[in-house]
Amino acid sequence: MLTAFFVAARIIANPVSNVFQKQLAGRSANPVFIIGATHALLTLATLPLLLGPVKVALGAEFWANMVLCALLAVAGNVLLVQALKSSDLSVLGPLNAYKAMISLVLGVLLISEIPTAMGLGGVLLILAGSYLVMDREPDQPRRNAFVRFFRERGVQLRFAALGLAATEAVFLKKALLLASPLTTFVWWSILGLPLAGMAMLLLLRKETRKDIILFQHHWRTYLWLALTTGVMQLTTLLTFGKLQVGYSLALFQLSTLISVFLGCHC
Repeated sequence: MLTAFFVAARIIANPVSNVFQKQLAGRSANPVFIIGATHALLTLATLPLLLGPVKVALGAEFWANMVLCALLAVAGNVLLVQALKSSDLSVLGPLNAYKAMISLVLGVLLISEIPTAMGLGGVLLILAGSYLVMDREPDQPRRNAFVRFFRERGVQLRFAALGLAATEAVFLKKALLLASPLTTFVWWSILGLPLAGMAMLLLLRKETRKDIILFQHHWRTYLWLALTTGVMQLTTLLTFGKLQVGYSLALFQLSTLISVFLGCHC
């Protein structure tokens, strides 16, 4: 029952988080600043937990996995916001199916999560279904739809982002095997901040004034983004604790339905 609740919360939180990212990107907020602000807010929320149930003394393998996860998360989220800036949410949603396939392969190679024949068949069905719901131009031949779809800049950025996210998911599971979901979530939130900060220094430099002003005007949207991102990541970890990474990400593809709905109404 709890696993079903975690999956349902993750399915809802992900597309809602994307809506807030798209709203901020549509207001000309820089993607790097959006990610940095999100991790800053998550860090403020999770720092008090270091005084309580969260472990600080952990092994070198845990820290190596977490640093890699944070790096992949920041890079993937920057690409995601860029993709949302140039394409509709309803168009990009079906691409999430490829994340399950990538993570399934990486899960076998890196953490020996061997899927059953039925599980593999289910992931392949989701992948096939994503092709059927891809946005197509009605006056163009169907046989060229796949090629034309992947020529879009937003689609290319989203595909790169989900590749990084799928890789992050596997290393996140490796870190989770060495600590609790809450500990992993807290350090994911905190470690993302310095990496996002370095990205801001390298890419934004003196261009942050406009983004700071935007933050002051739209701080509620940033708060909602941090909240939904936190819920999404924590429920992802709680699900990973119960299910294989490939299966988890396959179940999360139900969020595509919500993405299509929100893309049409937001």
